[in-house]
Amino acid sequence: MIFEPEIEMMERNALEEVQSARLREMVSRVYESVPYMRDRLQGVGIEPSDITGIADLWKLPFTRKSDLRDTYPFGLFTKDKSNLLRIHASSGTTGKPTVVGYTAGDLDIFGKVCARALAGGGAEPGMLLHNAYGYGLFTGGLGIHQGGETLGMVVVPASTGMTERQVRLIMDFGTEVLCCTPSYALTIAREFARQGIDSKDIPLKFALVGAEPWTETMRAEIDSRLGLRSVNIYGLSEIIGPGVSFECTEERHGSHINEDHFLAEIVDPDSGTPLPDGEEGVLVITTLTKEALPLIRYWTGDVTSIERGECSCGRTLAKMAMVKGRTDDMLIVKGINVYPSQIEAAIGGVRGLSPFYRLLVDRSGTLDQLDVEAELSKEAFEEVATEFLSDEAVEADHLLRSIRDEAQRSIRDNIGISARVILLEPDRLPRSEGGKSQRVVDTRKVLVS
Repeated sequence: MIFEPEIEMMERNALEEVQSARLREMVSRVYESVPYMRDRLQGVGIEPSDITGIADLWKLPFTRKSDLRDTYPFGLFTKDKSNLLRIHASSGTTGKPTVVGYTAGDLDIFGKVCARALAGGGAEPGMLLHNAYGYGLFTGGLGIHQGGETLGMVVVPASTGMTERQVRLIMDFGTEVLCCTPSYALTIAREFARQGIDSKDIPLKFALVGAEPWTETMRAEIDSRLGLRSVNIYGLSEIIGPGVSFECTEERHGSHINEDHFLAEIVDPDSGTPLPDGEEGVLVITTLTKEALPLIRYWTGDVTSIERGECSCGRTLAKMAMVKGRTDDMLIVKGINVYPSQIEAAIGGVRGLSPFYRLLVDRSGTLDQLDVEAELSKEAFEEVATEFLSDEAVEADHLLRSIRDEAQRSIRDNIGISARVILLEPDRLPRSEGGKSQRVVDTRKVLVS
């Protein structure tokens, strides 16, 4: 099913005329409404009249996540907060989240692009949608929920957790579509198996999964264990949330970009020079229709490529390859953005720890596991060693547990994710030049399409 065929199957020339008109209007609106961006544009000698269409896109400066933090919370908004209907926010590396706002018009767009994604993934009006994405400041849960209702589906707002009950609801309701992270899809599959329910008896037909890296091996396992066909959905909260692009069930090879709303380009990660179709670089997105928070050439940090042409599903929208990695050090763990600097900030005030740490990310089972190796300070290590030598092993163990528990609690409270803290003696972690620790070891494999 194609939700909006008049747009999703539009001829390239007509689509580019729509993009050019919307780009001109958006740049003028940002110039007039956002002093921060007006200064930025004037700084590179750009007036709105210089932008006649998408061929002039390269003249515009990039917007980066740091710009949202520097103008926290509403400095890039074109609308006063009293004109908004919703605010979402993601966790930040320095204690400041990136804040995104939505007008009524923005929410209408949000619902439509998510409806397109659901339709591309096999969903139809009247089907039951089991939404196991998290609700709250995270855009995934409410975005997919609104998309399901826009498409005319019956939405079950299950959110995350209580997997045994989720399995029961899927079976009792005869649910046909599942939305969640790929790792949680495998957790649900494991619970079906634990309850002795065979895949052929599971009513699910389709799954839209995303918000974290996954592999083709995971896709095959999700498909076989749940007896369905899974597709990827891509989005960023800064742009709108889920629904920026989506795979179709016909090909499952590249994600259709909703180009009438999001103008995508690939640029060289070092020079910022636009690259031709098929070449791999950093994905940069310009929002064409966002009202509250329009963004000019937003540097996503995601490494991918773009190809154009008609898909076997009939859509003419450009497709982006599965994201291969990132240009920054952000991790996505259990659908949550995690930066090493967040961990550093969370454990920095814990008594007994040194500044040296390392993140270990693995997926040995169905869920991501984040371990934080943290070195004890020399003072704490000497105190523990002294107590062990004086046969005060109970006191030493109590001190270690106290340090570990405080660190784990700080990470959970400040970042919203559970991590296992592993305490090490001083000087155990490898050092690179400049005396800095190696921060991240991620043994997961990113999906390659």
